[in-house]
Amino acid sequence: MRHVHIHVTGIVQGVGMRPFVYREAMAHGICGWVLNAGDGVHIEAHAPADALDAFVAALSEHAPAAARVEYVEVVDLAANGWDAANEQGFRIVASQDQTAHTTLVSPDIATCNDCLRELFDPADRRYHYPFINCTNCGPRFTIIRSLPYDRAATSMDCFPMCPRCAAEYADPLDRRFHAQPDACFDCGPHITWREAVNGDACGNSSATPAVGTTREASDAIIERCVELLASGGIVAIKGLGGFHLACDAANEQAVAELRRRKRRSNKPLAVMVRSLADAGRLCHIDDAERELLAGSIRPIVLLRRRAVCESNGGSPDAFALAPSVAHDLPELGVMLPYTPLQHLLLAAAEACGMHALVMTSGNLSEEPIETDDDLAWEHLVAAGIADALLGNDRAILSRYDDSVVRVVDGAIMPVRRARGYAPQPLPLPALDGAPSCVLACGPQQKATIALAREGTNGEAPCFVSQHIGDVENGGTFDAWNAARTRLEDLFDLAPAALACDVHPSYLSGQWAREQARKCNLPLVEVQHHHAHIASVMAEAIAAGQLTTDARVLGIAFDGTGAGADGTIWGGEFLVASLGGFERAAHLRTWALPGGAASVRDARRNAFALLSELGLLEHPGAARLLDSLDEQTRSVTATMIERGINSPRTSSMGRLFDAAAAILGICDKATYEGEPAIELEAAAWRALDNEIARFPDDNAGYFASGPSWLDGPYVLDQKALFEALLGGIEAGASADRLALDFHVAVARSSARIASEICVHEGIDTVALSGGVFMNRLLLQLLTRELKSMGLTVLVPHSVPVNDGCIAYGQAAVARTRLAQVAPQ
Repeated sequence: MRHVHIHVTGIVQGVGMRPFVYREAMAHGICGWVLNAGDGVHIEAHAPADALDAFVAALSEHAPAAARVEYVEVVDLAANGWDAANEQGFRIVASQDQTAHTTLVSPDIATCNDCLRELFDPADRRYHYPFINCTNCGPRFTIIRSLPYDRAATSMDCFPMCPRCAAEYADPLDRRFHAQPDACFDCGPHITWREAVNGDACGNSSATPAVGTTREASDAIIERCVELLASGGIVAIKGLGGFHLACDAANEQAVAELRRRKRRSNKPLAVMVRSLADAGRLCHIDDAERELLAGSIRPIVLLRRRAVCESNGGSPDAFALAPSVAHDLPELGVMLPYTPLQHLLLAAAEACGMHALVMTSGNLSEEPIETDDDLAWEHLVAAGIADALLGNDRAILSRYDDSVVRVVDGAIMPVRRARGYAPQPLPLPALDGAPSCVLACGPQQKATIALAREGTNGEAPCFVSQHIGDVENGGTFDAWNAARTRLEDLFDLAPAALACDVHPSYLSGQWAREQARKCNLPLVEVQHHHAHIASVMAEAIAAGQLTTDARVLGIAFDGTGAGADGTIWGGEFLVASLGGFERAAHLRTWALPGGAASVRDARRNAFALLSELGLLEHPGAARLLDSLDEQTRSVTATMIERGINSPRTSSMGRLFDAAAAILGICDKATYEGEPAIELEAAAWRALDNEIARFPDDNAGYFASGPSWLDGPYVLDQKALFEALLGGIEAGASADRLALDFHVAVARSSARIASEICVHEGIDTVALSGGVFMNRLLLQLLTRELKSMGLTVLVPHSVPVNDGCIAYGQAAVARTRLAQVAPQ
């Protein structure tokens, strides 16, 4: 006989691990116990050696689908420590909170097929119950208050289980054995309904909500919600991590009204459909995208749209969306239901002839997503954005938007990492001398936070928060602070060092500098584009693709980042390691008159660029000049000449914006990156949605040459824009010229990258920055670089946009602090 203690770490709480361990123990004849603790799952087991070996192997080989077992540590105990008289059989014992909080918590999991069958089975006692769940699905991170993960430590603690639910919870053979959110109509949460009276929410603000305490009452609420949506109404609907604003995606008037109320004029909206078949009627779907849509995470997946004639004329049950859902962009954000309530809503909507609902974040643009019912009523309904509120009485403890992902060349690339992914830790290499915990405060836009903890087994887990938003106002900064304290408290992390962006005006950076001063902590300020490239490198090092001391050529293309020379960078070629970088090449700088004003009005940016290139008199520039009134042209020219509020930039994002304005494709940005996004859409139209063979005589190359001895290359864009203006003068279509522009940027960038790699003895190129959200540019440049024999790295765990910055900051800060630590 053998007596052992087993410690299992990883994502092993909130995934049915203890019930699984119990069943495996019974199957193998193991005596002992299992419990949750702050550092994972602990097991004490007593059995013959061969039975124990088989049991231990099963812990990782047959773990629940939502679990991620990282390590199984087995320690022999003294045989005489086993009380054979009192320790027969196997049991689940009360959780302990005496260990460090190092375990991982499962993200929320979409409704499983077993629960889905029960949800629509009239004979089941949970028929149409909007909160049905089991050990294999349901809310996790958004309802947890503290570790270990037990019902008392969640927002389910105020819902005592009824006798039947308690019996399931206690039955080792039941699917709901130790399912912490287990509930039913008799004992669990219920949906609620409040509706503005005659369009006046304020007049009804004190009314008692209707509550779905019974199936009949709950069904009536859902029926009324769908009735309102079908009539063109807008409803705020509570989800797992916050509210959605929903309307009929086929009703152009409803979609346009939602845009007006939410102040989101052009930015594309995501839709929710009931099934993969419905998604396929709207978009092309490959196997990887199908798996994402129907998997346990259920993110929004950016899919390639079908032509209108394909989606609404190909079959008798086809349907089309309102034109303003995503305008004429080539991609559409699609998701499938992931909560029981959403399944019920989509089923009821389908019965009323609605096949898709717009499901966009429940907030005013640029504000944090709402999570509290009373505040959602105040900010969404009483404020006139929604006509009604479908809420519930289960509190959301962590604010989480939907994740957004896409598949590029067969590989998954996150666009927004939130529900279902965060805060699963990403690995960083363990370093001698690194601080015990580094807090990376992230960027200003698409902000996330990262907390890197020194670990064992050669890795240091880095907890990257959910997408928070743009930290430019008090509300979003409050959400930033809440996410930070949530991670620190939940995982018992006390920062021993801080990292932030070098930009002096970012609110997160200002907080970091003050905190470092107040607490006497080391602070590492990380250049924005170095953080971009470091995030790709850190992921590649964790995957074994790079060594910890590797150098790569990083191509960082984005809109804005504080440069080391006082200018705004964004078109950068950096020879980089985790610890540092050298600027090897960059776009020729030009002035941005009015700074942010030129970001919003791409025509001013284009005017400034052509002015500095000496191309304003080119006949191809006539349309741009005609679109600006004489006073605007005069004031802009004066600002450039005198350097008045005209910071200089090397931004590739602004270069794309300028091209869009010159071609007349998009003059102004109503949301971040709109001109560049429309430019890409035009290029895809020219390609007819597939990458064709490009002509070899494309003239739009950058001119380049060393600006000073041993200094960086300066990429002069004059030849590129001369070609663009020449095409306009010759009468070429804007779509074709947009495609030529993409090809020129990709080929020129690859040529410069190849020259730098040869000079530096580098064979790997890392791509990062928001401009690489452009699928066409990313595919073109990757293809060009690979044709030159270079290895290309792109991120797959974090977004290519600023959502990766905190992870990159953590990687850089740990490396630098380890380098200066006493050995």
